[in-house]
Amino acid sequence: MTTALSVRHATKIFGAQVALNDVSIDVEPGEVRALVGQNGCGKSTLIKILAGFHAPESGTEVTVGGEKLAFEDPAASEAVGLRFVHQDLGLVGNLDAVDNMAMGSGYITNPTKTIRWRKERAAAGEALAALGYDINVRVPVASLQMSERTAVAIARAMTDRGSPVKMLILDEPTANLPDAEAQRLYALVRRVADTGVAVLFVSHHFDEVFEMADSVTVLRDGNHIITRPVEGLDEEQLIELVVGRKLEAHNKDAADAREHGPEILKLTNVAGGSVTGVDLTVHRGEVVGVAGITGSGREAVAGIIFGGMERSGEITIDGKVLPQNRPDISIERGVALVPAERHANASLIDQTLRENITLVDPGRHVTLGILRRRPERADVRVWLDKLTVKPGGQTEYTMAQLSGGNQQKVILARWLRQEPEVMVMDEPTQGVDVGAKADIHTLIDEAAAQGAAVVVCSTDHEELVRVCDRVVIMRRGVSAATLRGNDITADNITAATIGRGTGDSTEPAD
Repeated sequence: MTTALSVRHATKIFGAQVALNDVSIDVEPGEVRALVGQNGCGKSTLIKILAGFHAPESGTEVTVGGEKLAFEDPAASEAVGLRFVHQDLGLVGNLDAVDNMAMGSGYITNPTKTIRWRKERAAAGEALAALGYDINVRVPVASLQMSERTAVAIARAMTDRGSPVKMLILDEPTANLPDAEAQRLYALVRRVADTGVAVLFVSHHFDEVFEMADSVTVLRDGNHIITRPVEGLDEEQLIELVVGRKLEAHNKDAADAREHGPEILKLTNVAGGSVTGVDLTVHRGEVVGVAGITGSGREAVAGIIFGGMERSGEITIDGKVLPQNRPDISIERGVALVPAERHANASLIDQTLRENITLVDPGRHVTLGILRRRPERADVRVWLDKLTVKPGGQTEYTMAQLSGGNQQKVILARWLRQEPEVMVMDEPTQGVDVGAKADIHTLIDEAAAQGAAVVVCSTDHEELVRVCDRVVIMRRGVSAATLRGNDITADNITAATIGRGTGDSTEPAD
């Protein structure tokens, strides 16, 4: 049987940075291979070489089903049978599944070049049914569940475009999926592999590596560390392979023992977006989590607190009322926001790290109307070093040059530099690797230890267990319950978010 994908001596250098260093891997037909590693390890660079976005250094060879891949040519990647589904899916929300699936391949037409809509709808339905989905192909994809949208993107990728599909490449396929929908995706991937198509998927979530993958390839600092079967491997071993060391165990008792100061943040009968009623108080030095399924109101809490959306009710900081729709006043009162969508809502992606970090306080190094660049760069360099942003000390790198985890650290540096009174974080470790995740959790601990009130809105229940003193459960737009102390477990949070188990027996949120 011909190897589905063979990569030999893949090397890519950007300036002084070696993104990939002589990487060789093979993937067999019908095999599901996980590709893991910390942000910046070379995963994205390898995917972009396969997709025709980057040209590797000379000496690199890639074959797909025995056919040589021409580099820096997306059409060539498709012609040899490579198909890609990226994290953002690349769907147009106000178009239906038929229109979205026709992107790239075009429509079925009559000799007069009119579209044969009945045949198009039938073909779209059949493609989705083959993946185990019965979806109304005539409704806008924005109205579908996230797993259904992912199925539309995969069905589009699997469409025959003049060459048989030999490998499906998925980039963070479950990044935006709640657990129940992720389980549907696991089954979908297995159905694709059962047809003989190889699957390569990039993931930071090790539970899905063990759930979906037959084998795993680990990259670290651009080097191929190991490829091995998943069978016989445990999570602790995989973490050590990815990070290159054992992560220090978190002392939960020390976090539980930290003292909380007086109340600083208070929400009274607050409503807005998907939130219909929240009452919440947070004290200095306390970390409060907000959990809930999509549509519960969890996803709106951070924006409401920061002042970025319409709302009713009252929010106070140290007794002073925060007006709605005035994030500038929120910043003046000491509120910081790390939003879930860092590219859309937090990053100036083509600007320097210096500009991104000093964005909320540009006047700190201005004298007589003149910006003093040298002290500004020195100031920023301190924060880059403190948060171990890689590559280190590069104040004039652009955000686009950094990996996702390092971009998130830059956004954290922006706000920690302000010494905030209240730190609001929405999905703070979404799309970051296990090492960066541990670093960000430590920064949350340190912010609380220094007296900040921290609110963490997250769908990662293990994350909430790790960092929180208290977890507020959102259900149907209201703060329905609170978990404390030993009741804060991943299972209890999951049960409470869907309205059963321990979550129902807890006290109301406060």
